[in-house]
Amino acid sequence: MQKEYLYGIIGLLSGIVLTMLFASNAVNANNTGMMRMMGMNARFNMIEQEEDTVGSMMMGTASSMEEMMESMEGKTGDDFDKAFMEAMIVHHQGAIDMAQQAKTAALHDEIKQMADDIIAAQTDEIEMMREWQKDWGY
Repeated sequence: MQKEYLYGIIGLLSGIVLTMLFASNAVNANNTGMMRMMGMNARFNMIEQEEDTVGSMMMGTASSMEEMMESMEGKTGDDFDKAFMEAMIVHHQGAIDMAQQAKTAALHDEIKQMADDIIAAQTDEIEMMREWQKDWGY
């Protein structure tokens, strides 16, 4: 009977250590998607655009989809388009980060294939929006 308790305690402690390692890795890698999944209050910081683009933009802080939606409230025209693309680039980058994690951690090949598809599609869309930002002077 004592062996079962010992195994249970070892299992519990192992789970705690693994959780701490995953959480630490997510924070250190700024993996906002994984941090949100674990209930952490992730902050999005948009990566500075390359120097040859017009200006450098920062998303500021938006810790959730709701805050991203609120950042577009009341905006129209160029102001809306700019805010929309800024939020979508951050959103898409979060999807890419989650998909990269899935490629290494998922068990099923279907998930890994979907992760590849997400990375390809979201990367293309980010590149398209960055090109629009450049073309439109955002």
